[in-house]
Amino acid sequence: MNKTLALHSGVFFAIALAAPRAGVAAEPAAAPVQFRRDDDKGLLRVMVEGKEAIVYQYNSRLDLPHYWPIRSPSGKSMTVQYPRKYPHHRSFWFGDTVKPAGSKRSVSTYNAFYSKKGRKPAPKEFPDRVRHVKFAQSVPSAGIGRRGGGEITTHLVWEMDFKTPILDETRNMRVVSLGGGQYLLDITVTVTATYGDVQFISDWVHYAWPYLRMNETFNVEKGRGTITSSEGGVNQKGTNGRTAKWVDYSAAPGGKAEGLAIFSHPSNARPHKWLTRDYGCFGPRRIDTRSGKKFTLKKGRSLRRRVGILVHGGDVKTGKVARRYRRYAKGGKCSRDDGARPYTTAGPLKSVSRPVMLRLPPGTRRH
Repeated sequence: MNKTLALHSGVFFAIALAAPRAGVAAEPAAAPVQFRRDDDKGLLRVMVEGKEAIVYQYNSRLDLPHYWPIRSPSGKSMTVQYPRKYPHHRSFWFGDTVKPAGSKRSVSTYNAFYSKKGRKPAPKEFPDRVRHVKFAQSVPSAGIGRRGGGEITTHLVWEMDFKTPILDETRNMRVVSLGGGQYLLDITVTVTATYGDVQFISDWVHYAWPYLRMNETFNVEKGRGTITSSEGGVNQKGTNGRTAKWVDYSAAPGGKAEGLAIFSHPSNARPHKWLTRDYGCFGPRRIDTRSGKKFTLKKGRSLRRRVGILVHGGDVKTGKVARRYRRYAKGGKCSRDDGARPYTTAGPLKSVSRPVMLRLPPGTRRH
């Protein structure tokens, strides 16, 4: 029988997908994907095949919740959390620049790190921030195949001046084990203008949904990595500001190639361009009419973005990035390896709490 252990502070959470055979005493099943949550430290560790794959950082004193580290199949950290160059970058994060109706100033969650500047005494928390509110109860993912996976929904709020809410955010994340330490994160982010009209005023450079910042082991500048797009572009020169369905960042530290690709799901408004940097930053933008141009999200309306994060062995070719994207985009089967059993990310996104991700509010826009 399926078994789910509830999430509690500092308590191990696991999703057991295996069933005991008739006549055999049940043994604790080793779930392919497990979550270990520590509210005191503000950490949710995602374990794939018993090893740490990614950690969600949600401490209340952070400028914005983010994911770090993200580990390669061999266990190497692939991203940087607090880089010396552009210290507001946070490994893997969502942020933007907005202006609430009636406000005299704009708020940049992208630059929330600098919102303490000039305040004396320096506050313990960031005045402008994205704040983690709660987890919805986690459940096994439906329809993702025999290797199994896990799913978790997170509620957050974008705030200014410590306590004034601007936008509500919901993130639904599926984690799928692909075998050999490889895995897929299937993430849907929805922001809703619950409290009033919100104008998005981000410029062409300072946003992506989401942003990732590769570290010096994997970047182009120092790690001898390679950026490759679905359209055949290579490195920043051939991919930045250009349209693509996916972009991959791969390197071979120690002689063994591994990589990370961002997939833009077909449900996102297209075509859209990408930001890429040889120093390690990359991510998808919105369509041109909403990229570097002001637009208003009316009260009660939502924006939605769905992406896949593929962490793979091999480079862009041997890691079968294009093939895996095609199957992800179709909502169908996406093989772990030649001759191996497939998985699928088809089917609705689930949550034990209210179905935030299943049915978008009237007027919801994809971007």
